Order: sequence, then structure tokens, then C-alpha cells
Amino acid sequence: MQQAIAAYGALRVTWVRVQWQEWIEAERGRFVPWLSVCMGAGVVAYFDLQAEPNAWAGAAAVLSALLVCVIGWRAPVVRAVALAGLAAALGFLSGQVGTWRALPIEPLPTRATILTGMVRGVDLLPDGRRVTLSDVRLEPDAPPLARLVRVRLHRLDMGAMAAGDRVRVRALVRPPSSPAFPGAWDLQRDAFFSGLGGSGYALNPSEVLERASPRGGAATLQGVRDWIAGRAMAGLPGPAGAAAATLLTGTTTAIPQGDREAFRDSGLAHLLAVAGLHIGIVMGVAMGATRLLLALSEHAALHWPTKAMAAGAALAVGAVYLSLTGAHLPIMRSFAMACLVTLGLVVGRRALSLRGLALAAVTLMLLSPNEVVGASFGMSFSAVLALIAGYEALRPLLARLHGGGWGRRIASHVVALVLTSLLAGTASAPFGAYHFGHFQLYFIVANVAAVPLTAFWVMPLGLLALLLMPIGFESLALVPMGWGIDGILWIGRTVSAWPSATLPVPHMPAWGLCVFSLGLAWLGLWRSRPRLAGIPVVLAGLLSPLAAPAPDILVSSEARLIAVRADQYYLMSQSGASKFVRDAWQNQLAAGPLVPVRTGEPAFCSADACRIERNGHQAMILRSHTQPDCAGIDLLVSAEPARDECPAGVPYVDRFSVWRDGATAIWLNGTAPRIMSDRAYRGDRPWVPGPPKPRRSVPNLPLATTDELPPAAAE
Repeated sequence: MQQAIAAYGALRVTWVRVQWQEWIEAERGRFVPWLSVCMGAGVVAYFDLQAEPNAWAGAAAVLSALLVCVIGWRAPVVRAVALAGLAAALGFLSGQVGTWRALPIEPLPTRATILTGMVRGVDLLPDGRRVTLSDVRLEPDAPPLARLVRVRLHRLDMGAMAAGDRVRVRALVRPPSSPAFPGAWDLQRDAFFSGLGGSGYALNPSEVLERASPRGGAATLQGVRDWIAGRAMAGLPGPAGAAAATLLTGTTTAIPQGDREAFRDSGLAHLLAVAGLHIGIVMGVAMGATRLLLALSEHAALHWPTKAMAAGAALAVGAVYLSLTGAHLPIMRSFAMACLVTLGLVVGRRALSLRGLALAAVTLMLLSPNEVVGASFGMSFSAVLALIAGYEALRPLLARLHGGGWGRRIASHVVALVLTSLLAGTASAPFGAYHFGHFQLYFIVANVAAVPLTAFWVMPLGLLALLLMPIGFESLALVPMGWGIDGILWIGRTVSAWPSATLPVPHMPAWGLCVFSLGLAWLGLWRSRPRLAGIPVVLAGLLSPLAAPAPDILVSSEARLIAVRADQYYLMSQSGASKFVRDAWQNQLAAGPLVPVRTGEPAFCSADACRIERNGHQAMILRSHTQPDCAGIDLLVSAEPARDECPAGVPYVDRFSVWRDGATAIWLNGTAPRIMSDRAYRGDRPWVPGPPKPRRSVPNLPLATTDELPPAAAE
């Protein structure tokens, strides 16, 4: 009996070893892309910290992983774990280095001031203009700010202005806003890494002090971009011209808000975010046109390497288009992938591969690690991963559609277009829902109609318009290009008007998005049957909002907006409340309409206060400065100072607390109400401004005491 058990055990071990070897052989070449996933995990781990790590932490982790690699290289399991740890440590170190490279936050005046600075760029808006200024001086003798400042010009300011000019303008400038609620889009982090110090609006028309040519390559390029955008909008007035300027220069500011929302709600927003589709079309047109021109010469066709020459021309045109459109992350990722595809075509290798995608991801994580936690990185790479893995898995089925007559060819193209939209849109939708709070229901229909129009009509004519602009004949291409753009606008407006075109989705917690990303990577990077284990992981990430209930009370950072959840969200609003914050609450929390609180409506609100009870906890929300009845309440929320309104021991959230700590979310569950401020959520990081200093509004006279000061000064 013991011999039989031992023989069974040995047979079982042999079977496991054989299965392991078969799996290793089947997945050969698929382990390297996982290093980019580990590196991304290291970047996310850095940005998820509550405090800045020691300066040596990332380097020490890299050296430790290298040491383990050297010592355990002969053991396959140890080697794999050490390489994964090394990639994660490199991602962590990349995040640290990216933060070190960023400029420090500089204080801005709290009142209107006269700014002088050099124009870096002029953005056209639907109803005005906005300038980006560098070398900004707040006082004539003050040192210039290291960061950029954006100012929306006065509506009556129509004077000529170009990159390189030195201007003076009286403006009210503010630093970037804090998140609308804990876990929302972090504008301060985006501004910190982009070099933006603040933005605001002009109170008077600006004055050009000096007209000069742009200095430096970046300034010159920005001047060219502004010139192209101006010519496009002059040749195509209205929304079509704004969309043309976006496709040619990457500047989206001139598109009217209504059309922007139509593109978003129909699932066509990616057509305005210049990225993979656009640069693929540009490089494809350049390569095809070059080969066609070379083929017209018999000598060139027979003796010259026309394929390599066309690839070189495509790379050059793609680099120019990358520069014209701002070289932002999505197009940088797309250009990196397009370069690999082009080189693969030249040398006869596979054009699009997971290794190429991983190489592009690693390159971008080294250059801009902060983008990993943004919207475009996740949406871009998830879409490309789904396309590569999906077409690989479905290749046998798609092969049956090839061949035959025109009917099968047309069906093959339609199926490919639908499949591309389905794979890319479905994979990137959770990232879009996490950042924007919506899911577009009819995105496949809109893309099937709009993408071919963009690829075969709008973009080729746009390239022709760029070539004709220096000689002043761009209207020959811009006018028909506008016809195509009008068609795309019609598609976007029509589809966005269909019933339930956008569905609000509950806010996914950050850990849920990480779980979904891991499941998607598992499903897309492996090729054998164990890849299916990624499906339940993906579903767990999608269902994570069920484990993270929405807050019962939300208070904005200036306390002018307070939302209370009962059967739905009820909103208390004061004059001057932020529309941006209100829209963020509406979108991100899938709250439905935010119903304004009126006297007697809802029933738990009176003229002065609202009193809600949930899970055995009672909270009072003061609508005005009044003495509350604190009997039996577990929490006090007030739009006015309320520190001493209730007895000691009763927690409170008031105007002072949100002024110090940012927007606050409150859950009435557990043993006590859970209060989470934005400052507590983000922690002490370089992009999180410190607590504001109190402003004394009365003179500190010799006999004045703290008790005689107003509440704002006493704080």
C-alpha cells in the first residue's frame, strides 16, 4: 500500500512537472511583457504613498533586487521573482526621479495683480483666447516664476498676440484647485508635473510691451502651432474649424462645449484626443504616397530600397506630426508603437507585438511616470493590449472571411471595424468610467460610422492642407475637409441624443481599478488556457464599487456645496459655489440629479438645518449660521464656523476644517461616523499644498487679544 502511494505521488510530481514545462513552452516570449506590468505596479505604489519616501528608498530597492538576481540567477523561480522585483523597484525609482525633476510649488498672490511675462502660446477658445506665460514677474523687481501661468484674456482684448511677445496684464490668478472629493481627479498633481503654477483671468485688456520672435525651439514650434490653428479656423469658421485645428495641432480649447459633450457622450472623444488613430493614418498616408511616387520611376522601383525609403519618410512625417500636436503622452505612446510597426515592416518581422507594447510602456514610464495614474495611459495601453490579444485569439475565425468576392471583402472590413471598436472600447471603458464617471452605450455604432470618415477623408485632406498653407492655398483642402468634419459632428450629435447614450456608473475605488488592470493583463498577455483565470479577476475589479459605498455626506473645499444622501442626493448650495465641483459630484458618484434642498423638502430638512439618521448614527447639517440642537447627534456639519457649537466630543466638519483639509466625505456607518478629508486621503506629498495660513483681517493692536479677533483670524 505504501509503495502504491509513493508511486502515485511520484507520478503526480512527474505530471505536474510535465504540465509546468508545457506551460512554459506555450508561453515562451510572454514573460518579458510582464516586466512592464511590474514596473507600472512600482510606479503606482510610489504615487499611492501617504508621505514622501526617503530619497534612497528607490535606489536601495533597485540595488537589492539586482543583488538577488545575481545570487539566484541559476534558479528559474528566484530569477523570475528577482526580475519582477527589479522592474517594480525601477518603477518606484522612476516615480521618485520624476518628482525630483518637477519644479517646486511657488506662492501666488491672493488678490489681483499686474503680471508681466513672455507668451509661450495662444489658445483659441469658443468665446475668447487664453495665453500661457513664462518668466512671469509679479512685481517689476521680483525674480521671475519658474512655473508657467495661464491667463484667460478679457473678452474685449482682441489685439494681435503671438508666441515670443512680452505682455503685461492685470489678472486674478489662483493655484490649481484641489480634488472635488477624496479620490477624485487630482488637478494639483497634474499641474505639478506639467510645470503649471496657476491659472486665472484678466480683469483688463492686456498690453504688449515688446514684440519679438520666439526664442528656442519649443517657443518657435509653439508659434508654428498657433499659426496653423489660426489659419485652420480662419478657413473653416465655427465648430468645423475648431475640430480641424485640433486634428492638425492637438489644441482642443476652441471646440464649443456642446460639441465636446456630444463627442464624449457618443464615444468619439478619442477622435479629438490626437493619438494612435491619427498618427497611424498620417504615417500610413506618408508611407503609401512615398512608395507610389517612387514606383512612378522605373529605375527607382528596380534599384532603390523603396520600402525602406518609404518607411523613413513615414517616420519623418510622424515625428513632425508628433511635434505639431504637442508631444503629449497618448501620441508619444502611439508614435513609439508606430516606429516599431514601421521597422517591423521593413525587416520583415511581426509589425505589432506585445513586446513592442511593453517597450513603449517602459519608455513612457521612464519619461513621465506620473502619467501612469492618469486617464490616457490606462485607456491607451488597455486598448492596444486588447487589440493585439483579441486579434491573435480570433485570427482563425477572421481568416474565414478573407477571399471571395466583393461582398466577403466588404463584410471582412466591417467585421474588423466593429471588432476593433468593441475590443478597444470595452477594454478602455473601465478606465474612462473611473476618471469620468460615464459609460457610452452606443460607442460601437458611432465609431463604425465616424472612424472610416476620419481615416479616408478628413485626415488625408488635413495633411494636404498643411502642405498648402505655406503658399496660401490651404482652402483647396480645408473646405472638403470641413465637409467630412461636419459629417463627424452630425454623427456625434445624433448618437449622443439617443436615449441613455451615457450611463452613469458608480465610482470605482482605486484598488478596484488595480484589480481590473491585473485581470486584463493576465487575460491579454498569456496565450494558453490559464489566461481565462483573468476573467473572474476582471469581474472582481468591475464589481468593486459594491464594496465601496458612496459617502452619505459630501462637503466641498469652500463649504458652499453640501450633498446629503437619502433616497437620492440632496444638494445645499450657496452663492459662488463651484460648478466644476457640482459636475464632478454628479459624474463621479453616479448620483443622479442633485436635488436642491428647499424649505420642507426633503422632509428631514427645515429652514435652518437638515437632520438625517443612518445605521444608528444621527448627523445635523446646518444650512445657515444658527445655534443647533446637539441633543442625540453624532456629527455636526456646517457651512459656517461651528467649532464651539456642540459639546466637546461631538465631531464636526465646518468651513474652517474644509478650508484647511480640503473636500470631505463622510460615511455614517460602523461604530462612529467615518470622516475622510482630501488631505488625509492624499497625504503629505510634494504636489499637495500645505495647510493655508490664517489671514488676519484686523490690525494686531497692543491691547487686542485673540478673543477680540473675528473667527477667521482667531483660527
